[in-house]
Amino acid sequence: MRKFGLIGKNIDYSFSRTYFKNKFEAEAIADASYVNFDIETINAFNDSVKHTPHLKGLNVTIPYKEAIIPHLDALSPDAERIGAVNTIKIDKTGRYIGYNTDYFGFKQALQPFLKPYHTEALILGTGGASKAVAYALETLNINFKFVSRVASNNKSLTYKSLTEEDIKSNLLIINCTPLGTHPNTDACPKIPYQRITDKHIVFDLIYNPEKTLFLSLGEKQNATIINGLKMLEFQAEKAWEIWNT
Repeated sequence: MRKFGLIGKNIDYSFSRTYFKNKFEAEAIADASYVNFDIETINAFNDSVKHTPHLKGLNVTIPYKEAIIPHLDALSPDAERIGAVNTIKIDKTGRYIGYNTDYFGFKQALQPFLKPYHTEALILGTGGASKAVAYALETLNINFKFVSRVASNNKSLTYKSLTEEDIKSNLLIINCTPLGTHPNTDACPKIPYQRITDKHIVFDLIYNPEKTLFLSLGEKQNATIINGLKMLEFQAEKAWEIWNT
């Protein structure tokens, strides 16, 4: 029995386990199972996860998408460029190879909604997921700036410095923070929502709840809203493809 799983912390809510369980049942895949590895520190990856019998592949989520990298044997070119890993393949020689399918999932979910005027974007947050989003935007020739609590370079802004003009001139806004995730559904990034328009796309990587406060506030301004579910489905299928090639 091939075993796959998800590495993360406090991941009972996880999309992946349910998604793959349903996939295995729907497609009559009888030789595979998927479990959660809910670990307190990244050290448990070497101490326990790697000792799991018949392990063939893993997904990685918050807070380990960057911390996992030193524990791997190799990275795909995309994962190396992004600096974050959300998929691990264990090859026939036992090497652990890191990939990033987040950027693929995000790009696939976003593209159907893009218009020629979506040329500038704000990425809220600076974690592993935001790096994948930035890489996807680069491949789409969309300029972007990160927004975080502390500015780190000329490609970043702070929430305090963010102006109404910044919102008006960036017609794509992506939330890569965990703010608004169930059960803390009354939270959202602090930005000037009143300047969002019907030309904006407001994309939240969160999928639970289906409509976060961030998305609701965008919807009130008649923006196009997208949650993270399609992105996750696309990245999960890409991970399955990697594990089986």
